[in-house]
Amino acid sequence: GLNSVQLFFAPFDPFPFILLNLILSCVASIQAPVIMMSQNRQEEKNQLMAEQNYKVDLKQEVLLEQIYQKMNKLEEDIKKIEDSLNLKDQ
Repeated sequence: GLNSVQLFFAPFDPFPFILLNLILSCVASIQAPVIMMSQNRQEEKNQLMAEQNYKVDLKQEVLLEQIYQKMNKLEEDIKKIEDSLNLKDQ
């Protein structure tokens, strides 16, 4: 901003702003690898979280299947008891 406003002194970097572009390019070249590294780290965290969620979901599925089997067994037992009671009543 001070370079553009020529109130107190002559600009040290004239209009095409070559020095400013050089500085901004250097900053961008330093920031790019840092951003890429942070994205890679985040991707690794996301991958680990996805694997953990998969394991939890798989375990829940197995538990639900066991519950369904127990419920079916109980329904069969209840049906047998009802049938035996109906036979005694007749």
